[in-house]
Amino acid sequence: MEASLAEKSIIALGSWLETPTGSYVRAWQQARLDMLTADIFGFNALQIGLPQINALQANRMPHKWLTDTHLPSVATDGTRMPVVVVHDFAELPFASQSLDLVVLPHVLEFTDEPHQVLREVERVLIPEGQLIICGFNPASLWGLRQVTARLSGAHFLPQNGEFISLPRLKDWLKLLNMEVNRGHFGCYAPPCMTEKWLRRFMFMETAGDRWWPYLGAVYIVQAIKRIRGMRLIGPAWTTRRAKARQGVPATNKIHKHKD
Repeated sequence: MEASLAEKSIIALGSWLETPTGSYVRAWQQARLDMLTADIFGFNALQIGLPQINALQANRMPHKWLTDTHLPSVATDGTRMPVVVVHDFAELPFASQSLDLVVLPHVLEFTDEPHQVLREVERVLIPEGQLIICGFNPASLWGLRQVTARLSGAHFLPQNGEFISLPRLKDWLKLLNMEVNRGHFGCYAPPCMTEKWLRRFMFMETAGDRWWPYLGAVYIVQAIKRIRGMRLIGPAWTTRRAKARQGVPATNKIHKHKD
């Protein structure tokens, strides 16, 4: 079966991550993912797509999986990336409420059904399970470059990717009772193609993080699955004992009698 345009684009994104600009993005994302995932505990964690990014390398859960739409090509050292399941992004082959953590590195931008992907993620996450999403920011120089490239034909990123703004993504998550916990913006350098020019603009990392933090080319969002109506309840015997104390009439209390 022939791959869709979206699937071909995310495969192309994997190749793009090997370029100087892609390595710049990958290094920033890897550092933030390591920081975010190191303190997320549980038993089962899943990364969907882009094996070029090892999103779970700092996480300490005993069971970690990587899935994708295809088997990746053989790496330069002769090994194959550890993809354990090949599947459609819109259909996750996991039981409901079975995963503690799911990471989506640029999956939503390169799928035909981003809403369905999020619904599937919400289904497989346990209550209070966590989701981490990596995306390109349309409100950035890179987003502007992507828009103009559609007119000129000189594409900087894979052409069929659709950048999703952070407010729009938050609205999608809110509809699924996913509460955004934290987020990060990064990669403030202009969309340069060579390592030489990227190095010249490295000063913009510190300046951008301080002066225009929402204009980074890439963002990472962490969200938690909330279940409405859930609340912690104390032991039943505590409630019964309290009610029993309140229900004793004053006339039945034992008093000392004077001799």
